[in-house]
Parts: sequence; C-alpha cells; structure tokens
Amino acid sequence: MLDGMSVDQLRTFIAAVDEGSFSAAGRKLRRAQSVVSATLANLEAQVGFPLFDRSGRYPKLTEAGVAMLEAARLAAAGMDAFRAKARTLAEGLEPELAVSVDVMFPVAQLTAAVQAFHQVFPDTPLRLYVEALGAVLQPLLDGHCRVAIIGSLPHIPAGCTSEFLLNVPAVAVVSPEHLLANLPGPILRSLLAEHVQLVLADRSSLTVGRSFGVMSSKTWHLADMGAKHAFLRAGLGWGYMPLPVVEEDLATGKLVTLNLQMQPDVGPGFAMQAVHLEEHPPGPAGRWFINKLKMQVSAAG
Repeated sequence: MLDGMSVDQLRTFIAAVDEGSFSAAGRKLRRAQSVVSATLANLEAQVGFPLFDRSGRYPKLTEAGVAMLEAARLAAAGMDAFRAKARTLAEGLEPELAVSVDVMFPVAQLTAAVQAFHQVFPDTPLRLYVEALGAVLQPLLDGHCRVAIIGSLPHIPAGCTSEFLLNVPAVAVVSPEHLLANLPGPILRSLLAEHVQLVLADRSSLTVGRSFGVMSSKTWHLADMGAKHAFLRAGLGWGYMPLPVVEEDLATGKLVTLNLQMQPDVGPGFAMQAVHLEEHPPGPAGRWFINKLKMQVSAAG
C-alpha cells in the first residue's frame, strides 16, 4: 500500500495542517473540499492509521499525524529539490546571468569575482543590480534575476534558500567637525535623536512600515551609498557604514567612529547571504559565481 503513496497526497496533508481545515486546504490547492477529504482518507488507508482527529469542528492532528508531519515536509521538499535540479540541468548554461547585489557587499571581492566570471564565461553576459534592503530581493522575487546577494535586509522570505557568505562589520561614523564627534561616549540615544541620521532608502515596498538601524527621529533617506558617504564626510549627519567602505576615511581622520550606548536591533553588521528561489536554483554560471564569491571571501579572510 505504501508504494502507491504520492507526493500529491503529502502536499495535501501538509496544506491541511498549515491551513487549519480541509476547506482552506482546498482553496489553497484550488480543489474541492471533497477531493481534499478523499485524498487524505486514501493516505490514511495507505499508512494504516488516522492522521487527523475529525471529532471537532476542525480536524486536529493525531499523535501519529504529528509524528508523520515532519517526514512529509522533508519528502515534499526533497521532491522539490529533485525537480529544481532536473530543471536546471535541462536548461543548461544560462544565456545571461542576472544577479542582485547588496550595496553593503565588499566591492573589492565582488569586482574580483566579476573579473574571474568574464574569463570563465566570456560569452555569458552578466547583469548586476546594486541595491539596498528590499530592493536587493525584489528583482529575484519578480523573476528578473536568479541570485540575490543580500545582507542589509535581515529576513529572508519563505520560498527562498540562502547560503551564508560572510559577515560585513558596520560602524557608526561622523565627520570630525560634527557636534557628535566632540561628545564623550557612550552617547545616549536621546542625544542621537537630536541629530540627523543618514540612512539608505529602500526602492522597493518590501520594508514599508519597518526600519533597520534607525535611532534618530530626524532622518535623511538617501538612495545612493556614494551620496551617503559624501554627506557623512561633509558633516551633514551621522550614520552606519560598512567598515570596508570607510576604513581609509577612519585612517586619515576624514571620519571618526561614534561610541553609542545602544546599538540598533539589527546589530552593527551585515550577514551576507546568496539567496535564490527554491523552485528556481541558479544554473551552472550562477552556481559558479556563488562559489567564486565564497572563494574570494575565504581568500580575503
């Protein structure tokens, strides 16, 4: 009986659990409730025990159902990975590789990876989107790129797979002529709130109503990292910057670090990850590019 079990039955089982009812599962799967009920009844007949207690208004997992749920999720995920791998192999080498890259990613390591890519794949065009926050992820979700290198957005949405690349430290900096530069640390948040904080703007709608690392009620939103860097050196405000970008400024005294009493919730740094959609993994060129970035990170470390 178990040999006849299908992935479709497992997906129906998972949907019934996640949606809370057979009718809701039917809406998610675009099937009639009767079809969902019949599918689950057949699955229970095959495994030899009930997966749901149907005595109440809504079906509840039995103890056996709870025990089987994780196995069902793993089996369904494994089939998804199998299909995605088969699709990738069938497609062959990508005609073009589009990658969305977080502006916080170290430019030296990115440049080295791009140079190596052009040597290995001279006939494969490379298109890069350089953005921040949700705008890094938006081209991936919209299908405009296959890989996103992201760190300034701390949360990876469902349906995506991520691979850790490196941590990029961040520091709070300000011009030595700025009033904050002359305050003894640690600086209270109440004092920071009196001064303009320069922050990167999100060109997508993914972070509407949310803020990351904002500690002042006075903010200037800039869509360009270069503009933020220039404004900081001009003394127009204070802000967080990736350490590799401002190391030379700190060494020459064009910028100074601030000792803050309270760090933002996201922490003083960015965990860079290579992200792709579970159903659309990168092809040979995309996989090579991700692995090259990892090698660049290891070499730099």
